[in-house]
Amino acid sequence: MFSENLVWLILMILIHIVSSKPMVKGEQIVPCYFIFGDSVVDNGNNNNLKTTAKANYPPYGIDFPTGVNGRFTNGRNKADFFAELLGFDSFIPPFVTARGKEILKGVNYASGVAGIRDETGYRWGDRWSMNRQLVNHFVTVSRIISILGNVTSAKGLLSKCLYTVDMGNNDYLNNYLQPQFYPTSLLYTPDQFATVLVQQFSQQLRTLYSYGARKVAVSNIGLLGCLPEELEVFGRNASGCVDFINNYVKLFNDKLKLLIDDLNINLPNARFIYINQTSISSGGPSPVGFTVDSSCCITSDTIAKGQCRKGEVPCNNRNQYIFFDNFHPTEIANMATARRSFNAFLPSDAYPTDISQLVQT
Repeated sequence: MFSENLVWLILMILIHIVSSKPMVKGEQIVPCYFIFGDSVVDNGNNNNLKTTAKANYPPYGIDFPTGVNGRFTNGRNKADFFAELLGFDSFIPPFVTARGKEILKGVNYASGVAGIRDETGYRWGDRWSMNRQLVNHFVTVSRIISILGNVTSAKGLLSKCLYTVDMGNNDYLNNYLQPQFYPTSLLYTPDQFATVLVQQFSQQLRTLYSYGARKVAVSNIGLLGCLPEELEVFGRNASGCVDFINNYVKLFNDKLKLLIDDLNINLPNARFIYINQTSISSGGPSPVGFTVDSSCCITSDTIAKGQCRKGEVPCNNRNQYIFFDNFHPTEIANMATARRSFNAFLPSDAYPTDISQLVQT
C-alpha cells in the first residue's frame, strides 16, 4: 500500500506530535549555509519571475510566521528546519533579496520547477536551473571576497559552511515524464537518461566544489510515483504507487550514490554525503490517521496544475496530511524529513554519514 511506503516518515511525525517539543536553537554549528534546489526548498526566488511555478499567494504560507512568502507549503520547508537544526536564529535569505553582509551566513538559491537540465520546467515559465543557481552562487562568492577583503579568508569561510542540494525531481516530473513537451524520453531509455543526468549533475557538483564547497549534502530523488499528482495522471499499481516512475528514479539514485563515492575519492578534502529520501519515506506496517495520497489544499486542474488553487481554504487538520498540494509536503512532513536527514534514524537514511556528523568534521 502507498501508506506503507511512507510509514517511517509518519512514525517520526507521530513522535514529534506526541512529544510536542519545539526545536530548541543551540550554538550555531556552521558559519553559513547555502541551499540549492527546486520548489521543495524554494523560499521566494520565483516570486517575481514570469512563471506559474510560484507560491506567493494563499493558502501557501498559512502557518508561516509572516504569512505568504513563496514557500511551496503551509509553513516552513525542509531547508528552514535544517537552518534551525544548525543553530541559526533566522531563516536563510533567498538570493533575490539577499543583501550586504547577510550573505555571510548563507543564501538560498532554490527555484520552483528547476532541474539539473536547463530545459527542465520550461513550460511553466522562467526558473533558476541548477546551472543558473551556480552562476548566482559565483556572484555571492565574489561578494564575499569583497566583504572579507581577500580570497584566502573567503575560502576559509566557505570550506566550513554546509551546502545542501535537492535536484532531479523536475528532470523527471517536468521533463522525462512529459513527452508532449520534452523529447528526452524519445532520445534516451530510462537507464540512459539516468546516466546522462548523473553525468551532468557530476559536473555541477564539481563546479560547486571549485567555488569552495567542501561539506555537501546531496538528496536523492524520493518516491515520485507516490505523489498525489502522479497517482491522478497515471493511476496506481497494486503497490499503491506508480511503479514505473519509482523504477526510473531508482536508476538515477543508484548512479548518484556511486557518484558520491567518486567525488569523495577524487576531490581533495571533499565531504559529500547522500541523503536517501526513499529510505526516509518507506518501510513497515500501515499507520493510522494520516492522509498520504491526497492534498490538504484544493488543487488547480488547469494553470499550475497540482498546485493549490489561489485563495481556497485548505484543510484544518494540516498536521495529519503528508502533502499540502499534489507535489509538496506539509510543514509537519518537512520537519520530520529534515530531522531524519540531520540525524539518521536508519543506517540507510544517509551515506556515508548524516548531516549532523558532516558538519562536525
